[in-house]
Amino acid sequence: MTAPILVMAICDTCGNDYDKAFTITRGDQSATFDSFECAIHAMAPSCAHCGCRIIGHGTESGGAMYCCANCARGAGDTAAVDRS
Repeated sequence: MTAPILVMAICDTCGNDYDKAFTITRGDQSATFDSFECAIHAMAPSCAHCGCRIIGHGTESGGAMYCCANCARGAGDTAAVDRS
C-alpha cells in the first residue's frame, strides 16, 4: 500500500510549506498564509503616522488610516477620537 500524498499549501508571504495553511479573500484577491502573522503583514494597512499594522478598527481621517486617534491627532486631526 502506498502512503497518501499530502499536498501542502505555500504561504504567499514567507514561502513556508504548511499543511494547515489557510486562504483569505478580500474582494477579488485571494492569498494563502501559514499564520495570522503573515496574513497581517501582507494584508493589514499601515498607520499613516507611526507605521504599525492596523489589526483593529483604526481611525480614518482625511483619506488616511491610523491605528488610533492619538496617531490621527499627531498627524494633525485635532478632533480625532477613538470609537467607544
